[in-house]
Amino acid sequence: MNSDARQVFLIGCGSNASALGPVEAMGFKAYNLARMAALGITVPAAFVLGTQHGREFLGHGRRLTEQTRAEIRVCTRQLEEASGLSLASPRRPLLLSVRSGAPVSMPGMLDTVLNVGLCDATLPGLLRLTGNPRLAWDSYRRLVQSFAEVVRGAEPGPFAAATREELQRRGAEGLERLDFRGLRALTTRLLDVYAEVVGEPFPQSPADQLDAAVAAVFGSWDSEKAVTYRRANGIADDLGTAVTVQRMVFGNAGGNSGAGVGFTRDPATGENSLYLDFAFNAQGEDIVSGRTALEHDADLARRLPSVYRDLVSLKEQLEHEFRDAQEFEFTVHDGRLFVLQTRSAKRTALAALRIAVEQLESALLSPEEAARHLAGVDVAGIEVVRVAGSGGELPLARGIAASIGVVSGRIAMVPARAVALAGAGEPVLLVRDDIATSDIAAIQVAAGILTARGGRTSHAAVVARQLGKACIVGCADLRIEPGERSCSIGSHWFHEGDSLCLDANTGAVYAGEPRITRERPTDLLDRLWRHLPRRAAQPGTAAAKNAPGCAEA
Repeated sequence: MNSDARQVFLIGCGSNASALGPVEAMGFKAYNLARMAALGITVPAAFVLGTQHGREFLGHGRRLTEQTRAEIRVCTRQLEEASGLSLASPRRPLLLSVRSGAPVSMPGMLDTVLNVGLCDATLPGLLRLTGNPRLAWDSYRRLVQSFAEVVRGAEPGPFAAATREELQRRGAEGLERLDFRGLRALTTRLLDVYAEVVGEPFPQSPADQLDAAVAAVFGSWDSEKAVTYRRANGIADDLGTAVTVQRMVFGNAGGNSGAGVGFTRDPATGENSLYLDFAFNAQGEDIVSGRTALEHDADLARRLPSVYRDLVSLKEQLEHEFRDAQEFEFTVHDGRLFVLQTRSAKRTALAALRIAVEQLESALLSPEEAARHLAGVDVAGIEVVRVAGSGGELPLARGIAASIGVVSGRIAMVPARAVALAGAGEPVLLVRDDIATSDIAAIQVAAGILTARGGRTSHAAVVARQLGKACIVGCADLRIEPGERSCSIGSHWFHEGDSLCLDANTGAVYAGEPRITRERPTDLLDRLWRHLPRRAAQPGTAAAKNAPGCAEA
């Protein structure tokens, strides 16, 4: 089924699968999903409501038109036929994810709702299908909370408080320690919290859930963080987003399952190796939210070697097809790899240079293609900034390097304070337990970012790296004192406004301002000029919009 007039597309639905539509209609996420399906890469079946539907939604008083609702029903039946499952079935329920998909990359700025279709009537069916009560109750718990926050605009505080209380009652350190009985009790409590904060019970109709989730994702195009991101990146407000409705695959199905984000090359340095973050027994939001401790390549390769081999093969497929370094999201369900999306990887200027040179030398790119990849990059201004030494001073702590560069600045622990300090001309370091894309205004003005939790592939870290910010995540020795505007790093205490130094090349955090060195990547530049006339690689501007340079002290 493919209706260009109404911009409705099917992906991976057997004989019903459509040809590619225009990327302006499908959005890049769905467009690339369809290209992967055509390559034989395993992607969950999906249907796409094009950007026209998003614009109609916003122009129709932020309501779905009757025609869009009818198309949702028709397309859902196509997914049901392809899967042998049925939305709202008490025995074989079809569960869905509802994802955004703008015609331009806006990582983490638009909303997603997972596990749509779960309710009191369908939960026993998921139990029968999977034989996994923990999976069923964990998925229901996730849906209730995300539906409240994303679809109904509820504050997360009451849900977080109820979760903490249940964990304390059961003596569990985290949600991963709760068995299905604990998750069942927590879900029951969250259903009560939902009714209290939303003012009505959680919707028990899967069809109503689906309509509401689609509307929420269309509506997220006009969210504050999305508008801020578009203004900073020169993206037109009238593009709108498509919505992809996709069959759920479950990364939270046990020890042979999980969710991950990967890059086909290191987006900080450009090194030609897989760059992965992965969480076992988790869903995608656990990765991109920046709030979860993650595993890396070696852990996945050791525990699920066949999946890791599939990812190595995927790396080559994606670069050959898309002719660029890729960032991709994936789920492993009971040892089987599913790819959820791919897009051109956000990268530093140094990484852009190295990737272009090595892809030129391998004949993956023509000189003209390499020049396009370097458009917007101030090639002549790239520097590698490193800590040269600090008189024997040792780092206070180390975290996970999520970017490159060395930067010093004053600590800000609240996004509004970061914006204020930056407005006064101060270099600012945003120091937080974790960062989210809702902090986009502070991320844009900060010189560097330090977090206690999270991974290098979270949406916020991806955005920070794209903007050329020194970024260190997962610093276990960082402790934030809530409400005190102070933190400890190891045995040292700091207050908001104190100075700190981040070495994002190594993940080291310093109290002082260590001596730094700057050098040009002369070898990479010489290799570039051998293949590319100098004028072809010049951006005409020092602004590096698509792949800005490393942060400097």
